[in-house]
Amino acid sequence: MLEIRKSTERGAASFGWLQSRHTFSFGEYFDPKQSGFGPLLVINEDRVQPAEGFGTHGHRNMEIISYVLDGALEHKDSMGNGSVLRYGDVQRMSAGSGVRHSEYNHSASDSVHFLQIWIEPNVQGTEPTYEEKHFDTGSKQGKLRLIVSPDGRDGSVSILQDASLYASLLNGDDKIEHRLAAGRSAYVHVIRGRLEVNGVVLGGGDGLKLSNESLVTLSGAEAAEVLLFDLPYGTP
Repeated sequence: MLEIRKSTERGAASFGWLQSRHTFSFGEYFDPKQSGFGPLLVINEDRVQPAEGFGTHGHRNMEIISYVLDGALEHKDSMGNGSVLRYGDVQRMSAGSGVRHSEYNHSASDSVHFLQIWIEPNVQGTEPTYEEKHFDTGSKQGKLRLIVSPDGRDGSVSILQDASLYASLLNGDDKIEHRLAAGRSAYVHVIRGRLEVNGVVLGGGDGLKLSNESLVTLSGAEAAEVLLFDLPYGTP
């Protein structure tokens, strides 16, 4: 079964310093038909104005992934971590029993554009941990690059859930097939460009839920950057 999530139908939030689009229910935006997909609960596309950001706030029992698209995102947390993330950087924070952090636009002149992704963990109350890695453009060009996994294989960051996240840059005749094991589902999020997923045409910000499918086929790309989530089957 295929279900399209159009970019134009996502939730929206505007606070002057922040422009955000919500694929799934988040904050004041609630849609009972869009309350996550299996353990994938949040895909927020955030644009933060220069020298602005999210002040110190707390999280518990959530796997939080940041994927920077443009600009520089500054992170500080109660575990003592501090860094500035740029395009190609992927950050994972396992909030576990509780962590506090802040996220700011590091630049005084340029905006920062990033995705914040929340995945529900399969264990609760663990010690909070942090990890970040860089994935260069070449490793994603014309192929799926594993960036998040439950075991940190192939140099990916690790999360406390049986879910894997792949990133890819596709164009022209590029074609990728990703096989889903029995009992698995997939969510494809197109960051930018154009792409066909199992014959369905998607544009920037669009997503596609795939359940009871054995194969995910990515083709017909035009300067596309895409994320593919391989998930334990959940209620679509």
